[in-house]
Amino acid sequence: QSLAELEVLCNHLYEGTDLAQRMQAEKVLLELIDSPECLSQCQLLLEQGTTSYAQLLAATCLSKLVSRASPLSIEQRIDIRNYILNYVASQPKLAPFVIQALVQVIAKITKLGWFEVLKDQLIFRDIIAAVKKFLQGTVDHYIIGVMILSELTQEINLVDYSRPSAKHRKIATSFRDTSLKDILMLACSLLKELLAKPLTLQDQQQQSLVMHLLKLVLNCLSFDFIGNSADESADDLCTVQIPTNWRTIFLEPETLDLFFDLYHSLPPMLSQLALSCLVQFASTRRSLFSNPERAKYLGNLIRGVKQILENPQGLSDPGNYHEFCRFLARLKTNYQLGELVMVKDYPEVIQLIANFTITSLQHWEFAPNSVHYLLTLWQRMVASVPFVKTAEPHLLDTYAPEITKAYITSRLECVPVVIRDGLEDPLDDTATVFQQLEQLCTVSRCEYEKTCTLLVQLFDQNAQNYQKLLHSSSRNPLEISVQEGRLAWLVYFVGTFVGGRLTYTSTDEHDAMDGELSCRVFQLVSLMDAQLPQSSNEKVELAILWFLDQFRKTYVGDQLQHTSKV
Repeated sequence: QSLAELEVLCNHLYEGTDLAQRMQAEKVLLELIDSPECLSQCQLLLEQGTTSYAQLLAATCLSKLVSRASPLSIEQRIDIRNYILNYVASQPKLAPFVIQALVQVIAKITKLGWFEVLKDQLIFRDIIAAVKKFLQGTVDHYIIGVMILSELTQEINLVDYSRPSAKHRKIATSFRDTSLKDILMLACSLLKELLAKPLTLQDQQQQSLVMHLLKLVLNCLSFDFIGNSADESADDLCTVQIPTNWRTIFLEPETLDLFFDLYHSLPPMLSQLALSCLVQFASTRRSLFSNPERAKYLGNLIRGVKQILENPQGLSDPGNYHEFCRFLARLKTNYQLGELVMVKDYPEVIQLIANFTITSLQHWEFAPNSVHYLLTLWQRMVASVPFVKTAEPHLLDTYAPEITKAYITSRLECVPVVIRDGLEDPLDDTATVFQQLEQLCTVSRCEYEKTCTLLVQLFDQNAQNYQKLLHSSSRNPLEISVQEGRLAWLVYFVGTFVGGRLTYTSTDEHDAMDGELSCRVFQLVSLMDAQLPQSSNEKVELAILWFLDQFRKTYVGDQLQHTSKV
């Protein structure tokens, strides 16, 4: 096919709106990949193509060609790789998506040929040497070099289910042992060099460079080191299995300082990536350190948290805020409360974190997906209290009730706003509500009396207002809806606390308090029933059903050993 025909094909593929044309173009593309002329056609597109899409098409064809089950000969693959390296070196100003696609071809060739030998040499492993040449060129070349390493790390980590998994692990393990540490150290030293110079971040090139370097570090730290490819969605269970020979990097305090400094000196889009790297640093496996080393490492992490919370400007960006919440949750996943309280700054930091959490709960409409991580932190802290053996105070009895109170009052305050502005009601997302209530349940058991007193007070106040509204002559439907929305939340809270009764630590006083709370819900049931069939509120009724289920499980079940104060 001539160049003109190929360019029309690109147009249909990438810019066309006619479906039939695009299907036809895809069919021609598949035929092109299988044809013996494929390589010469790709070369034609790269060298003479007039649009970025022509170059993208060539990259796509090459990518499919090199990852076919029946591979090209070693010589051909070396030629393709060297050709692309020279091509991007001679044209560093190509469109970013074209460079990305071409770099991906290099990464695929390198991965699939990792163990291949030509003239007694592991011929595809000299890629890092090739990249170092790019790092001596202009900023554009520098960026391409970093992109190659980043894409390679990602590609080798990527499980290709169409190939044997044993082969994938063999390549990944070999890459981890021979190259990954050097790549990480190179990336960190390049970031240090950038920080040492005054960063001119109006400069797009420099921003792009920092972004690619941070992504490279993140790819190194997110590597599946031991082949247990953790499910990405299970965010709570992550421990990063850093290899033992990386200890020196992690023991140098400068390593952590570098990423905290980057967070403070970069604009939000980039500082978020620095925080993502810190999340991985905070999740490093405990066994990498001896006890004194671990205490020192944790001390540096906590010092960084303190700096961030004392200068919270960056946290107004939702991306930064979300990553910071993940970072806080990881601290407790990986360290014990007994270790945290021994840190010098612990009293100040726990106060800062408590204030941050309370503010976050009060602004319930900002970044609602991040609250989960903050509640995880507090839930795990409070759950650890019985096991702490140190004399240092953990101060949770001061802050946990404040967190519980902030959650309860903020949910009640959101009701009128949701109804008035017609926003999405958080109560409709029951999966999230139940998950958060379960977390809150643990937190509320710390100084349970304070929580119960607050709930009784709020319940009485809202139920009285509701009764007044029902009996008033004007019966304002909007106000009644607000009151019912609040009562629905309160019933959910009572159900949560009653359902979270711990058989082994509950006292008669706690049971008596549960009785106080429960009898209020039963009174509300009769009040709601009295209005049937004229009016009913589905949200309150669902909340009551849930409460009854919790009450039955806790106090009416067939497993109960003794009669309780309820």
